[in-house]
Amino acid sequence: MIRIGWSEVDTTPAGKVDLSGQYYHRVSDGVHSRLTATALAMESDAGEQVVMVSLELVGFQSDFQDELRARLRAELPELESLKVFLNVTHTHNAPGVDRICGIGWLAELPGVLPAAEYREFMLAKVAFAAAEAWRNRRPGGIGNALGFARVGHCRRAVYSDGTAEMYGRTDREDFVGMEGGEDSGVDLLFAFDEARKPTGVILNLACPSQVMEAAYKISSDFIGETRQRLKQCFGEEFRTLGQISAAGCQSPRDLIRNYKGEPDFWHASGVGELGKRLAETVEKACLVASAKIDFAPVLRHDVKTVSLPRRRASYQDYIEAQKKLTELEAVLTEDQAYRQFCEDVSRNENITGRPGPYDSKLHHFVLIQNNRAAVARYESQNAQPDFDLEMHILRLGRIVFVTSPFELYLEFGHQIKARSAAEQTFVVQLCAGTGGYLPSLRAEQLGGYGGLIINGNVGSEGGRKLVDITVGAISEQWK
Repeated sequence: MIRIGWSEVDTTPAGKVDLSGQYYHRVSDGVHSRLTATALAMESDAGEQVVMVSLELVGFQSDFQDELRARLRAELPELESLKVFLNVTHTHNAPGVDRICGIGWLAELPGVLPAAEYREFMLAKVAFAAAEAWRNRRPGGIGNALGFARVGHCRRAVYSDGTAEMYGRTDREDFVGMEGGEDSGVDLLFAFDEARKPTGVILNLACPSQVMEAAYKISSDFIGETRQRLKQCFGEEFRTLGQISAAGCQSPRDLIRNYKGEPDFWHASGVGELGKRLAETVEKACLVASAKIDFAPVLRHDVKTVSLPRRRASYQDYIEAQKKLTELEAVLTEDQAYRQFCEDVSRNENITGRPGPYDSKLHHFVLIQNNRAAVARYESQNAQPDFDLEMHILRLGRIVFVTSPFELYLEFGHQIKARSAAEQTFVVQLCAGTGGYLPSLRAEQLGGYGGLIINGNVGSEGGRKLVDITVGAISEQWK
């Protein structure tokens, strides 16, 4: 037998906040849709435990999860706190929860909710949700299904000169194709009560929930829209726990069709469309899952620390970055470049009918940041040669969940799924912390945002090692 409990809490801040996820400030001017934290707790007769909590944030550092666990240990000593893990849906329309590091050009603004206050607010809300889900445990069952919905697309355009650009124009004569593939699969795990009534679903897909990423509204984006539609279908108490699969190179925009014949997926109309597609997929899949409910699935939850090689800068990278940084700062200082960057963003935002993005990752200011990061990596990499992460491997009957803290490129998720011993594999990115982007080898070679040293701690070499470790850990679950 397995016992299952759910909880959902509202985490929407009051008043104005600085929305996280861009190189520039966005002070919120209202609420498009409410933010939530959704928790799912499970326990087997053998005493194995798991509490999964999905947060509608852009990300969080691992110390946030550590602090949450410390609170839960005091409140629920019977719950093994290491078996609690958090993931984010990667909405860019919520405040940050990390401690401000003193970055001058992104220092906190007056008149908005301080990050430390929202962090404390979130910790209290998430601790409540996790504890409530644990206390709500009742006998139940699970059923898995695979659905399909057109949501995520590769966002890196490749040109004939051997370069790539995130959200790059595809109507250029030198455009040769998109860098990678996409995945329309939607992995679904339904929970049912003893009467076989569906109580909630884990919704896992390879696309971040960030249609509204350049807007100035607080928004739970398409995951929130899907949640509301599913409540209309299954009842107000139905819970939706959103997870993003390996999708570091993906976005909810089809750059090949150039927004012809459908919403541009930068605004609220795109949120509604994707929520509709996903809700219809979930409704259909629930019929499949309800026909094969398992009330006594194997529940096995392992947690391990994995060490990956940090992506290194070569000596040539270092020399070239130093030279370029000197040249850039001789033209404009960092502060001057940032002011110009913000002015350009504002001007682009005010062009009628223009979809995003409104910033350029080739801007003078961004180039300063890219080269400064390459210098810093070279100077620190010998002292910090490895990047350690927390990995969860959770078996539930015939399926498995595996986690990583990265914005993991799609191909690594595909490799894990293809080699997995499980019937269905849920890859969960941006989980238990953050490690930045983990790009493919091709992305490193083509460059551009998402493929640079500044964008992450681990490179494609570490990605290959991560795949092997993950596949091996999954195999252990079936021994």
